[in-house]
Amino acid sequence: MLDLTVVSLSLPNLLLKQVDTAIEEKGFASRSEIVRQSLRLFLNEDVRIEELEGEAIATITIIYREKADRGQILDAQHVYSGLVSTFLHTHIYEGYCLEVIILKGQAVTIRRFLDSLRSNEQITQIKIAVLNQHR
Repeated sequence: MLDLTVVSLSLPNLLLKQVDTAIEEKGFASRSEIVRQSLRLFLNEDVRIEELEGEAIATITIIYREKADRGQILDAQHVYSGLVSTFLHTHIYEGYCLEVIILKGQAVTIRRFLDSLRSNEQITQIKIAVLNQHR
């Protein structure tokens, strides 16, 4: 049997409803199992990003509420403007925006940019894809 520790966490009601729907639709055994799977995915993605060295190309996709204060997102894009090649903004469904940000630069700077976005509570989803480094 696994050595498990009970951890309590707070979630917004909408997120909890989405978790419960995913449990039903995807067949997870429990809330704990979906959280464990999500954490494993996050940690695996983070390891790949942390292992990057030198110049890299990546895309970051974010979703946030249309009414969110975009100031922190825009500030990050301006602070790292030398890293941002381009970005796409669109409205995906009522009340939500999606942005795809294309980055090219030093891996350490990409990580800093990503961390600045991860600390933004306005962003409801964030995903990074790093292109393979062919040299």
